Amino acid sequence: MKGMSKRNLLVGVTFVGVLATLGVAQSMMEKAAAAQGKAAVQAPYFEVDPMWPKPLNKGWLYGNVIGVGVDNKDRVYIIHRGAATLDRKEIYAAQNPPMSECCVAAPPVMVFDGATGAFVTGWGGPGQGYEWPESNHGITPDSKGNVWIGGNGGNDGQILKFTQDGKFVKQFGFAYANAGSNDTWAFNKVAKVSLDEKANEAYVSDGYGNKRVAVMDMDSGKIKRYWGAYGEKPDDTNMGRYNPDAPLIRQFRNPVHCAEPSNDGFVYVCDRVNDRIQVFQKDGKFVKEQRIKSKTLGDGAVWDIAFSKDAAQKYIYLADGSNEKVYIMDRQSLEILTSFGDGSRQPGGWYAVHSIASDSKGNLYTTETYEGKRVQKFVYKGLRAVTKENQGIVWPTTR
Repeated sequence: MKGMSKRNLLVGVTFVGVLATLGVAQSMMEKAAAAQGKAAVQAPYFEVDPMWPKPLNKGWLYGNVIGVGVDNKDRVYIIHRGAATLDRKEIYAAQNPPMSECCVAAPPVMVFDGATGAFVTGWGGPGQGYEWPESNHGITPDSKGNVWIGGNGGNDGQILKFTQDGKFVKQFGFAYANAGSNDTWAFNKVAKVSLDEKANEAYVSDGYGNKRVAVMDMDSGKIKRYWGAYGEKPDDTNMGRYNPDAPLIRQFRNPVHCAEPSNDGFVYVCDRVNDRIQVFQKDGKFVKEQRIKSKTLGDGAVWDIAFSKDAAQKYIYLADGSNEKVYIMDRQSLEILTSFGDGSRQPGGWYAVHSIASDSKGNLYTTETYEGKRVQKFVYKGLRAVTKENQGIVWPTTR
């Protein structure tokens, strides 16, 4: 009887040991599978081009670089705020009388060849027949040879349309309008204009004074529809400072910083200070939202969006000028796959990365506001397995 009990005990212990071994093995297999699954996630990879753009050799300086766009010939347009955002000592040559040989503010709109970085032309500023913004903001080329410019100065209620070489075409809205979020006759401090040319519609992130997305006819300028957060009627009530621990509010906060239409019929809106992207159908019906770095205070985390250039626009590139990152996101799930960049004055880093655009080859261009005052190019290097949450400065590996 004793012998049988010992045998049973031995069998039981062995059985438990086998189970434990199997459990450890299964756990290890699950961890290995999870690691392999994570490694199998692919995302676009970029490297900064520290030699782009080429030097101007004109004694020109940028102010706050507040917008970037790429046309259908891969020419890159930036817009900046010039002398008003430059230190007096930086532009001694512009004083009366000149105090030195260097320097002056560059023209507000600067155009570069995307491939080479060569300067193409520069233009912009006050002129006859239109009201140049007190504080220009955003620049968007269309496929017909025009560019669209907004403004977020204290009295800016207008959108301007020029040819790509700077000839004035048309003004929509007007300065000193002081229009509200439910007015349809003007705007109030526009952050950016994004285009759906097939529908002949412009999506206006109306944005610094108002709290809405406004959709206007690209020819007449008539506002066809508009909406606030969650597709609801916008409200201009001051909602106070953003509190990441409070329930999500049902309104946008200023600024509504972008409203980007996708090829498959959705609109991605940058609710910057609320640290969230909201997604809508093009008629304004709310679809979903995603919070981004929700503990970010101050200027917020959701500054500007560009899409990848594949037909499905599989990826979103999101500029975050507070945390100094560009997030690479899956557009369908709105999951952050990886990010790159850091706070730095050197190539590949940023101070207040503000705007982002992509060209036909998948390359990215970013601008910086405040004291950043810069445009940079990030060269698309194809898809790679994601191995890091943040890649840091993506320095060229071939230089």
